[in-house]
Amino acid sequence: MSERYFETTAAFASVIDTMREIESTFLSGERAVQQDISVIEGYRWIFTMVQVAFDCFVWADKDRPAFVDIVGRYKKWGGDNADAYYQYAAIDPSRTYRVHLDAGDAVYLSLSVYEGPDDGQPAEGMSGSLHLGEMQANQDGSFDIVLSAREHPGNWIQLSSNSNAVITRDYLAHPARDRRAFWTIEADHPPSTIRETDADMARRFRAAINWLKSQGDITPIAPLGDPNTMLEPLPMGAITYGWGAGDASYGMGNYELEEDEALIIEGTSPNCVFWNLCIWNEFLHTYNYDYERVSINGHQVAYNDDGSWTLVISERDPGHPNWIHTQGHRSGVLWARWFLPEQTPSQPTTRVVKVSELGGS
Repeated sequence: MSERYFETTAAFASVIDTMREIESTFLSGERAVQQDISVIEGYRWIFTMVQVAFDCFVWADKDRPAFVDIVGRYKKWGGDNADAYYQYAAIDPSRTYRVHLDAGDAVYLSLSVYEGPDDGQPAEGMSGSLHLGEMQANQDGSFDIVLSAREHPGNWIQLSSNSNAVITRDYLAHPARDRRAFWTIEADHPPSTIRETDADMARRFRAAINWLKSQGDITPIAPLGDPNTMLEPLPMGAITYGWGAGDASYGMGNYELEEDEALIIEGTSPNCVFWNLCIWNEFLHTYNYDYERVSINGHQVAYNDDGSWTLVISERDPGHPNWIHTQGHRSGVLWARWFLPEQTPSQPTTRVVKVSELGGS
């Protein structure tokens, strides 16, 4: 009997090869990570990437879509944070979709449609989006949104000819106790059956590979600016590539501290619906927030009398209410975001002190 050939077999082998290639970037060469803890986290990050890639490109069904978590407590990648959940659904621009939303306790949420090549390459732009303040509510407080190329009354996002994905963002002020938003999506007149083929499955695997490679090209990242500094925040809408948000201002930097040192970050925030600051490793994912606080948001911060804030980043307890724990990472990325700010935030100031100067243990 002659040996059978499947395109998916070759694509599967390429997935394994791609994982090995990504592993090599953080183990050796100019992008190798220097901290042992980062190497350990790198392996978990690879499998997170594979999980997200398969959810978004291998399992995705544009005829009968469903929202799947792509960012959350155990899906750390691409700039996650302790306050948010992101969900993804693949879409076909020739179809009409109906999204239903129960906002829960979210203080900020949005629905964004992205466009670009339909092969796992990064999105090239955003077709449209709606945030909570722009949505008309139903009598029971829920929301219905239509995604379609043709105009619809009420909450509507117009699809372009190359729209291919929709992403939700839900932010909670107190994630440990707040109720997250609940989203559903369905297509008008979906087919009643499906038959999968080798060619289509191989195409899906190749899309997953492209997405994995695009993430491997980004991370691990080099420090952003000089050690223990934060750059001037970007204006709202400045980051439009990939699956970035269009209604947030971002501030970034890095820290590099000894065990007995603390980084003091001082600043102010403009009026906005939500802001936070978190610390990431080289793979742009948060440390484990099941234990210590590794990020803080504007609803959790203890403010100064003048409305400004002071944050303290350190390994040892500085005895400060706005302490962010480094969890054994001697260096990392600082990232702040402000959703729907009235103006671009001012650049935060930074300084390094000994923890003992702050009265810490």
